[in-house]
Amino acid sequence: MAGHSHFKNIKRKKEAEDKKKSAVFSRFSRLIISSVREKGKDPDSNPSLKTLIEKAKEADMPKENIDRAIKRGAGEGEEGRLEDFLIEVYGPEDVAFLVKGSTDNKNRNMEEIRSALKGYNAKIVDSGALGWLFDYVGILEVEKEDDSTLLSLIEGGIEDFKEDNNFITAYTSPKETQKTKEELIKKGVKVSSSRLGYKPKTELSPSNTEYKKLYKDLLSCEGVEEVYVNAPL
Repeated sequence: MAGHSHFKNIKRKKEAEDKKKSAVFSRFSRLIISSVREKGKDPDSNPSLKTLIEKAKEADMPKENIDRAIKRGAGEGEEGRLEDFLIEVYGPEDVAFLVKGSTDNKNRNMEEIRSALKGYNAKIVDSGALGWLFDYVGILEVEKEDDSTLLSLIEGGIEDFKEDNNFITAYTSPKETQKTKEELIKKGVKVSSSRLGYKPKTELSPSNTEYKKLYKDLLSCEGVEEVYVNAPL
């Protein structure tokens, strides 16, 4: 029994590490796709992409994953021309999800997302049914070096932000995104990427964390680049 228990503990630990690594790879994929769409796929002329590739490699992200993200951002490769999508999902405990991404086969992608919703008492709803719960904003991914980074964000006109390990996600108005990015760079802040996206107007306080599992499952679906949710993650 002791040996069996030890094996199960090792298996659980490995599964936890694999999930954590998968989340890191997904994040880098989204950042790389965003950077390529913004400034192109050539690292020599796109410094932010070059930095992201280096950091992704440091995190042991496979080269094929990096190449795939670059191709998705450029709309190249076997995937062909990509079509953007934004799917609204009503999840457990009234939590709202906006699932954003791009695909070369929307029917296949929708089927995979529907499959991810099974077991969560969640469903896809009509466009606009949940969108009003979110604000359309400018989103800047910033590398956190020390506490001075937060001060620079405030001085640079950032309206709100949240911290996630070594990254800070900062929000500004859509029209001010590029201007704010340039201002932050002048202050020495390392901006990994900038894009337009969604931020919840208010956050719910669910009694359980089932929605967090759904968030991760949706994020792992092929073609999904961002999942916005109106509850803490």
